Amino acid sequence: MSAPTVEAPRRVLAWRPGPVALAGAVAVVLVIVGEIVSPGFAEYGQLVNLMRVAAFLGVIAIGQTIVIIAGGGGVDLSVGKVATFAAIIGSRVMDGDDGDIVPAVALALLVAAAIGLVNGLGITLLRIPPFVMTLGMIGVVQGLILAYTGGQASGRAAPALTSLVNGRVILDLPGLLFLWLLLGLLAVWLLRRTTFGWNLFAVGSNRIAAKLTGVRVDRTLILAYVLSATFAGLAGILLLGYTESVFLDLADQYMLPSVAAVVIGGTLLAGGIGGYAGTAVGAVVLTVLQSLLTTLDIGGAGRTVVNGVVLLVLLSLYGRQRRLRS
Repeated sequence: MSAPTVEAPRRVLAWRPGPVALAGAVAVVLVIVGEIVSPGFAEYGQLVNLMRVAAFLGVIAIGQTIVIIAGGGGVDLSVGKVATFAAIIGSRVMDGDDGDIVPAVALALLVAAAIGLVNGLGITLLRIPPFVMTLGMIGVVQGLILAYTGGQASGRAAPALTSLVNGRVILDLPGLLFLWLLLGLLAVWLLRRTTFGWNLFAVGSNRIAAKLTGVRVDRTLILAYVLSATFAGLAGILLLGYTESVFLDLADQYMLPSVAAVVIGGTLLAGGIGGYAGTAVGAVVLTVLQSLLTTLDIGGAGRTVVNGVVLLVLLSLYGRQRRLRS
């Protein structure tokens, strides 16, 4: 009868919070620190603005999560440039007209998906490493942008798009946050409740075993990169609604943060383990951290150092390489 009594404390002592809980705790601590050093940092309106900014990174990181779970060193470095291209296309097509929103968004997402398809085909058929393929795609898309715009972006967001992103809906929350919530739920459902999601985890865990069990590995990988580019394109459209105008490097800065958000959220870079809930929290952590560093008036070099330190600390706390694989 004493065994369960002894075993229970052991379980309590052995319990450790997962990556999502740790990342969430870090976000809370950062907000508290921000309020201490700058009163008003944790006010409701400020937190809503932080969440709105995090939403753009969170949407881009949906596709990045999918690609990284697929394993094989998979990472999509072209997401920032694809988002920029989608915003440029959407801006020119809709040009401030609500009646042209649907064709503008459809064309932008179609082009983004086509870029993702090229990435996927290059990786699966030509056996180009994902890092090299998507890095090279940055240059290709940049060339397409220059050819499409002539070096000068034009057009503007339609009022309805701006209202969706910036307008307040319930509890003074912008519509963008509700859209992010819906997209996040869609991502979780896609990864956890569909055949594609199960195949994706199988491919990320062991491609040979997945192939032997009948999973069409190449098709799964191609679809992963198509989805990554599509979500990046959608984020670009949302960014257009936020800024109301577009420029040639609108979303370029999201390339590395999208990877960092996935890693902070606990998705294993080797593939096969992870999920979008952690990525969403990771996006919030990075956004709050950047806001705090701006409040503290820390320069670009200092921000880079702090970002790296926070990432390393979180990874060391996770004990990821041994614990998650077990």
